[in-house]
Amino acid sequence: MRHLLLMTLPLLVSLSFIQQANADDRKAAPKLIVQVTVDQLRGDLPTRYYQRLGEGGFKYLWQKGLVYSDAHHAHANTETIVGHATLATGTYPSIHGMVGNLWFDRSTGRSIYNIEDADYSLLSKNADVNDNAEIDPTQRAANTGGRSPNAILTSTFSDELSANTNGKAKVFAVSVKDRGAVSMAGHSGKAFWFSKSNGEFVTSNYYYDRYPEWVNRWNEQQLPQKYANTDWKLLNSADSYQFKDSDNRAWEADVAGFGRVFPHNYGKSSSPYFNTLLTLSPAGDELTLDFATTLLNKEKLGQDDITDYLAISFSSTDYVGHIFGPSSLEAEDNILRLDRTLAKLFKTLDKKIGLDNVLIVLSADHGGPDTPGYLAEHNIPAGYVDLSSWEKDAAIKRIKKRFNIKGKLIEKFVHPYLYLSTEVNNNLAIDRVALDHAISAELSAFEGVHAALSSKAIEQGQLDDNYVNQMVRNNFHPLRSGDFYVVFKPNWFINDFDGLTVASTHGSPWRYDTYVPVVFAGAGIEDNNIHRRIHTVDIAPTLSAYLGIKPPSGAVGEVLPEVFED
Repeated sequence: MRHLLLMTLPLLVSLSFIQQANADDRKAAPKLIVQVTVDQLRGDLPTRYYQRLGEGGFKYLWQKGLVYSDAHHAHANTETIVGHATLATGTYPSIHGMVGNLWFDRSTGRSIYNIEDADYSLLSKNADVNDNAEIDPTQRAANTGGRSPNAILTSTFSDELSANTNGKAKVFAVSVKDRGAVSMAGHSGKAFWFSKSNGEFVTSNYYYDRYPEWVNRWNEQQLPQKYANTDWKLLNSADSYQFKDSDNRAWEADVAGFGRVFPHNYGKSSSPYFNTLLTLSPAGDELTLDFATTLLNKEKLGQDDITDYLAISFSSTDYVGHIFGPSSLEAEDNILRLDRTLAKLFKTLDKKIGLDNVLIVLSADHGGPDTPGYLAEHNIPAGYVDLSSWEKDAAIKRIKKRFNIKGKLIEKFVHPYLYLSTEVNNNLAIDRVALDHAISAELSAFEGVHAALSSKAIEQGQLDDNYVNQMVRNNFHPLRSGDFYVVFKPNWFINDFDGLTVASTHGSPWRYDTYVPVVFAGAGIEDNNIHRRIHTVDIAPTLSAYLGIKPPSGAVGEVLPEVFED
């Protein structure tokens, strides 16, 4: 017994020192956490034009912050809701359930928009998606205007903050995109997003029975109207731009007369596309900032001893990237203007609360590829994928003949998942292992396809252990994923937005899509540049450790130790 005590005592002493060290390492709680997510901000874009950035925006983060230069998402389908939910929860879509902007529901026979919820309705009239003017096909797929976070299957960091403080922490999220706001607000916070139908920031009765009065006042100002009949002009002299000679490329889209060359005119406010055009430019981010800073003031965030939380998701970089491509004059000017928007945000935070009292973390929901046309100019293989003829292809006919399939083989393709027909799935006479092998082999030979991975093979642990397969596994949820995950070749993708041909889109496991910035700043964070690989699932657990609260329920990421270093 004496020997046991002698052996145990040093261990107890050691543990006490470790516990004390952990307690000492934890930073003083900030008054406010601001989580900034820039939609489609590929990791290289903040520094691509670094020498021409202003002061106080990106430069503040890169000069004063803790920068992780090799940060990536670790799931295959790098789309908006997937990345936002991952940043919020600290886990993979296989656990939080947001496997794509859309997924196909076999029980209803229709596609599901990720945060649609018929049990809740919008508080504003005429704020639902206008199918005739909405360019985002995932938005048009929703069968209801109602929105809630109920489809997110785990808690978020913001949920845990609210629970830890017994609801006393103020938790808000703002974005042009509904999915960008709802995901970051979690189940416990309040979310606001921009309605392109009526030009207001709106929410649903999941969050409020009626708007706070300050929201009504903001909407009554009709700030979007100030852009009517004005132009998106270059911020600086045209000669100073890297892409000054690239202002009219064949692959750029002209949405509703917005044009492919500067200046881009917003047109009349009465146009059904007016508010959409605002979101295709820096104006969308400017309006988001104005609403977010109004919220900051009116809700008195960061004004007491309880840490509050504000998530702001800026969407314009994504829309500009889709329409013009990330290597375009428009994308370049948008980054310079986003830099000014961020500088205004940080200046406001410093004035109202003090940056030493605010923990800022910036990242992105995904990156994005360059357009095949741009890559071709640099001799990089790339192309667009056309799915329209797949069902009629000779390879599909061979499969149907071999397995005696009389009707359809493919029910639907909802990126990135291919769903087989109900008849095929219910036909017990078909050797399903052999069928899956045949489909995988044939589809992998299609132009632009890297691999077609069977969900049954994922469930049964039959996939080889390689980079792409692991990313696909991290994306797989048995109730929402399709029968096959189709991985396109690097720099190959679908550019048909349900009738609108776009310049570029994202949603792959390749590095240009997974590569995002991760920067912590403010609140005593020491400036540093870390070059080791980290993943976006690490952010939520790190924020939890920073506050000394439990991590989100499904979190799998690791705490980033550099955040705690002095």
